[in-house]
Amino acid sequence: MTTPLRRYGVGARWYDVLSGERWVYGAGREAGIRLLDLHPGDVVIDLGCGTGLNFAGLVAAVGPTGRVIGIDRSADMLAVARRRVSAAGWDAVVTLLAADAATVDPREILAATGGRGADAVFSTYALSVIPQRDEAWRRACAAVRPGGRAGIVDMQRPRGRWRPLDPLALLACATGGADIDAHPWHLLERDAADPREIGRAERKGGHLVAVAADLADRVTLGADSA
Repeated sequence: MTTPLRRYGVGARWYDVLSGERWVYGAGREAGIRLLDLHPGDVVIDLGCGTGLNFAGLVAAVGPTGRVIGIDRSADMLAVARRRVSAAGWDAVVTLLAADAATVDPREILAATGGRGADAVFSTYALSVIPQRDEAWRRACAAVRPGGRAGIVDMQRPRGRWRPLDPLALLACATGGADIDAHPWHLLERDAADPREIGRAERKGGHLVAVAADLADRVTLGADSA
């Protein structure tokens, strides 16, 4: 059986072209970054950053005084991300961390933020690929400062007039090793400071779900997961 890591390693070079980013999945990223409501100077963790498709939006939001910490365990995906950063001149803003999100020491992420802690954590289409998604989420949130913010963008089965595309969505998920029924945004619904204030947006017939909210302090202070 081909593991998700092997899939992304083999397909890293062509991922941006074949992922449906332009026609489908970019809409979820844009909605998620908008809901995350970052500010100039913020530090944001991009959990499962892959080839860096979030970087342009995140860098634009945090500005030259902010920082984006991209975390991924696939060396091939990070190689593409590194070329993207270099080509765009983001070397002073974007830091790449090669690590398994489910086992990384939160203190390693904290060190990448310069020790101040991140202002936000953001994950797009990654948690549905990670079997130990709860642990990966907990470790990333442990590096977010008290009062910080979080956002998740992921997939579910399309509805309405988009429902006939369900087989294509399932094929895309199977190719990338994602679980379309994982609904990882439930992690944020659980860990939000106030569930009544969770921002939510759906795109492409509900196939893409973006949520964002302030994190509860009990999550951001839980740095004992090392």
